[in-house]
Amino acid sequence: MKIKSLLFLLLALVGMSATAQRLKPSTKPNACQQRVIERGYGMFVHFGMNTFNGFEWSEGKDPATLYNPTNLDCDQWARVARDAGFRYILLVTKHHDGFCLWDSRYTDYDVASSPVKTDVVKAVSDACRKYGLELGLYYSLWDRHEPSYKSSDFSDYLEYMDGQLNELLTNYGDICELWFDGGWDKPAADWNVPHIYDHVKKLQPKCAVGFNVSAIRPIGEDKGGFDMFPVEDMVGNPDIQFRYFPTDFRLYDPKIAHPNDAKLYNVDGKTYYLPFEHTICLSYAYEWFQKAEPQPVRDLVELRELFYLSTANNNTLVINLPPDQTGRIPQHEANTAIALARMIGIEHGKPLPKGGEIISVGAKAEATSVWDDTGDWDASKATDGGMQTRWASRDTVAQLVFYPDPEKKFNVVNIYEYCDSYRDANNRFHRTNRITDYSLDIFNEADGSWTPIYVSTSAMGDCKSISLPEPISASRVRLNIRSAVESPSIYEIQLINR
Repeated sequence: MKIKSLLFLLLALVGMSATAQRLKPSTKPNACQQRVIERGYGMFVHFGMNTFNGFEWSEGKDPATLYNPTNLDCDQWARVARDAGFRYILLVTKHHDGFCLWDSRYTDYDVASSPVKTDVVKAVSDACRKYGLELGLYYSLWDRHEPSYKSSDFSDYLEYMDGQLNELLTNYGDICELWFDGGWDKPAADWNVPHIYDHVKKLQPKCAVGFNVSAIRPIGEDKGGFDMFPVEDMVGNPDIQFRYFPTDFRLYDPKIAHPNDAKLYNVDGKTYYLPFEHTICLSYAYEWFQKAEPQPVRDLVELRELFYLSTANNNTLVINLPPDQTGRIPQHEANTAIALARMIGIEHGKPLPKGGEIISVGAKAEATSVWDDTGDWDASKATDGGMQTRWASRDTVAQLVFYPDPEKKFNVVNIYEYCDSYRDANNRFHRTNRITDYSLDIFNEADGSWTPIYVSTSAMGDCKSISLPEPISASRVRLNIRSAVESPSIYEIQLINR
């Protein structure tokens, strides 16, 4: 009798533990969300059919035989992740084309039908355990290959998807995160998100569940579509509509959350705590799948500042390092990710380094020139904290002045410039700066003069980060643009106490 009672208690405790991982109204993170926050930094791995056809989103029409890595090395992926300070790998198991990186009994559009039959999900799972990493999985809801997706009875595809999720969540050990994408191709109600969420939690109670484009503007009935509204609209806006709910964390690839986001959102009259996971590409061209020709990567300083910005305020960051057609992460990309970890000082077993306090968010700003009078390009957009809004000048010579708190000091200034982009005749990606001659000045209250603290006659760059030898304070700061090849525009100027 005592044994039965003990067994009942143990089962009850297990049930309570599982229940505790499900989202409930709260103003603080639950156990599942706390683990998301503590992981903090992951490596995204986009690999599959698009690696071999050169597309970002393909239609699921390429034969499975096109997938043919010549030197598949999932162990190398995990070594790079470990050496670069990542805490987990987020693996794309099936993209919108429907090709699966595991041997799925529900389709023949998978690695088992290709020349290289390695179960990539298993290989990455084994490598993660070997190198002390956690494993998260990306799964596209949208499937452009599977016939049941276009069935007159959509429940046929939902059953197909349930079966594949069973395989992914029962055959590869603990899964820390499941990242759903592509839901916008159908009205949100078609997906029966509560069922998907419960299905995952039954199989993996500790797995965090997230849906890309998880929140949109209030639009009444959701009929699908990729509604690209500024993520900063989510700050303090009670009218945001969650199209996929429940969800353990928010996704809005590839946007950056506002630094003042409180993560508290009203759904059906109840308040929920929802952290944000950022996703960015190491690629300079912002491409998720590796291309046949080696691609340049972002500047290390820009990556450092994006790391600090994206992991602040208990949010998380995933950086994409896609393997090439050999099945290995290109060495120059691996080198960059490892150098970034060393620059920042990321160490395993220790909390992620912090980037300091941004003291300029919300500072009053004014400009000598604004693109138009709609309010969309006002000077305040350069200090509103939002990385999707920007100040734009009509004139190529202009001054932007803002008024930080003079009681607060700063020793780093970041300027994120809007750049033009294009592809050349060889499909190579280029970004070009507009601002070519500028200074950063502080105001002297005593005599009303301006003192330059930085001067440049070179192109500004995507993220100009200026480090000062000592912290200073100022009642006014001025970006003095003396020359630009086109009308200058700034996403954000940040004064940081680091």
